[in-house]
Amino acid sequence: MNKIVFDLEWNQSPKGKEYSNKHLPFEIIEIGAVKLNNENEIVDRFQCLIRPKVYTWIHSNIHEVIHLNYRELKKGLPFEQAANEFFEWCGPEHQFYVWGDQDIKELQRNLKFYGMLDLMPGPIVYYDVQKLYTIQCEGKKAMRALESAVETFRIPHEMEFHRALADAYYTALVLQKLKPELVSTMTSIDVYQNPKSKREEIHLSYPKYDKYISREFLTKEKALRDREVCSTKCPKCKKPAKRTIRWFMNNGKTGYSVSVCTEHGLVKGKNRVRKTEEGKYYIVKTLKLINETEAGEIREKREHVRMKRKQNRQKINKDK
Repeated sequence: MNKIVFDLEWNQSPKGKEYSNKHLPFEIIEIGAVKLNNENEIVDRFQCLIRPKVYTWIHSNIHEVIHLNYRELKKGLPFEQAANEFFEWCGPEHQFYVWGDQDIKELQRNLKFYGMLDLMPGPIVYYDVQKLYTIQCEGKKAMRALESAVETFRIPHEMEFHRALADAYYTALVLQKLKPELVSTMTSIDVYQNPKSKREEIHLSYPKYDKYISREFLTKEKALRDREVCSTKCPKCKKPAKRTIRWFMNNGKTGYSVSVCTEHGLVKGKNRVRKTEEGKYYIVKTLKLINETEAGEIREKREHVRMKRKQNRQKINKDK
């Protein structure tokens, strides 16, 4: 199994978001990657520029960061050729490692735009080195830039940041500094290619929480009423947990609940509503053991939601 650490640089509409192609808001213009063996040693490198087809001029902000201009990119490969060469270089069996979660999604989006998504069937299980670094070194949710991790581990600056090969190389060096037992237990999953049916739904167990990814639904309301979406189980013993705070929506996209497992205590439920490019809905649910203080914070959120709804009803009645 080849370990592939990759990084992408992409362009966007130089005229602004309103002129963006909704099917390809970010067009990949460079792929950089390094290949690691089982001992996490770098054994090969890959780099190529890609000739843009959708946005034929470089956005000024992107030009300032990566120092590429259109004349250089005109010498690049067509995306189709670059993608085929990259996946051939990766080998038939590979694992992806990236800094953050956006490159995985944008690679799939670009492949879909060119009718090549079969090169990367999903959902994609991968390793988010940024998240792993945060867990090991920060112990909190704040996500650091790659440069910060390089400084933390005192990795020598051999190349300038913000070019695809350089950032892939530095990500690989950070990966080498992480605890193997942490990396092996903390995979991530990208659901740009989300489950379409009940059979394809995803259930994952991590050391501290469980994750469930539902199939698609026609409406958000149907998704949130689904029995499996609403269920709450203890992430430790997997037995049903009785809800003490019923599911409520904190905003239009995130819902919470609190349940109790008679053996292991309080369980926090969190539902994130996701919308596909085709206008359908699916749910990403996490279940995690919490303490009474955290449960109290969720109660406060529920009361805030209730108060806000009451104020809105009063306003509507007053305006009638």
